[in-house]
Formats: sequence, structure tokens, C-alpha cells
Amino acid sequence: MRVLIVEDSDTLRESLELGLSGEGFAVDSAADGLSGLKLARSNPYDVLVLDLLLPELDGLNLLVQLRDKPDRPLVLILTARDGVEDRVKGLNAGADDYLVKPFAFAELLARVHALVRRRYQERSPQVRVGELCVDVLARRAQLGGSLIDLSSREYQLLEYLVLRRGQIVTREEIEDHIYGVNRLPASNAVDSAVCIVRAKLGAFGRSLIRTKRGQGYVLEEPGA
Repeated sequence: MRVLIVEDSDTLRESLELGLSGEGFAVDSAADGLSGLKLARSNPYDVLVLDLLLPELDGLNLLVQLRDKPDRPLVLILTARDGVEDRVKGLNAGADDYLVKPFAFAELLARVHALVRRRYQERSPQVRVGELCVDVLARRAQLGGSLIDLSSREYQLLEYLVLRRGQIVTREEIEDHIYGVNRLPASNAVDSAVCIVRAKLGAFGRSLIRTKRGQGYVLEEPGA
């Protein structure tokens, strides 16, 4: 899943980027509001982690200017402002969650995961498609009770297809959600990754990923 961090503290921004990347998220970041707004308008992020006190454009105005974006990310405000009035302003401006500094990274990570599940209308961190179970917190997948050996990128691909199960997912959508702006893939990277993941699922005798010629890929139970 893809996250944008807009935070003017270099130390905190870099720490969050490193931490979330280590948890398997594709992460982009910006140090000011205008740069963050440009990234948020140009890319389909799942979650935006947003400071309020930003140079160039403050966080509340950034939120307001994102309201008309059809695929606007869910927003976690991360700020030192801890008053009730501040929380109300942030939530009324369009934020989905609010976390006050200082904070524990484990709590921020849990809130980001919760927002991702909310975005894809999942209540449980264990997402099932037939005998396939993907645990988005543990970042592992099992098929028929057996663990599937996946690289980090292969897991990201499978997780995204599972969250979009039953829907045709284009190559461009996969690129947008599992790569950052500075990590653009090779032209055949997505097709190659899909082939590898399909083969690993096929080793368990399950054909769950189908190619829709000229459209993309769909993951669903056989016979669905």
C-alpha cells in the first residue's frame, strides 16, 4: 500500500519514511505543504500522514484543497496541537484520524493499517479469498493452511490484488500502489511479478489470478 508523509521536520520525516518502508509500505514524502499537495494530487495514495504546521501551505488548507479529489487518501493528522478545538478543526477539514506528538511508532503503524483496512472496507486484518488468507499485519499469506514463500514485493502485489478481489486491476494501478515516485519499475516488472505469484499459488493447486487480456488482472476464487 502507498503512503504519503508531509512533515517539515527532516528527522521525523526520514524516521517515518524508514519505519513505514520497513513495514512494507511504498512511501513518498514532502517537507512542505505545496510539495505535499502536488504529490497528493498526482498520485493515488492510500493514506496521507499530515503535519499541520507546515511551510508554504498549512495542513488544514492542504486538506481543504484535496476535498475534490475522487480518490483522495485517508488522512492521519500528526501534530503537536493537542487541544479539543484543534482536533475538531482537523476532523472537520477532512481528516480521518488524529495523532498527537510525541507518539509511539507502533501506534502510528496500527492507525495506518486501520485506515488502509477502512479504505478497502475490511474489518479484519485477515483477508480471505476461499482457502487463501492474507494477514496484512503479519505480512504473510497462507493457502490451505500452508505458508506461501513470498518476497516483499510479491507480498505487496498479492495483498493489493486480495484487497481488490473480484475487480479487474490494471497494470498501472498496481504500479501506482506498490511503487513510490522514486522507485519506478521496469516496463515488465508487474507482469513478471504476477507470473511469479501466480506460479507460487499454482504450486498449491490453486489458480486464483486470471489475466483479462487488454485490461489487467483479477484475483478471485475459481468458478467465481
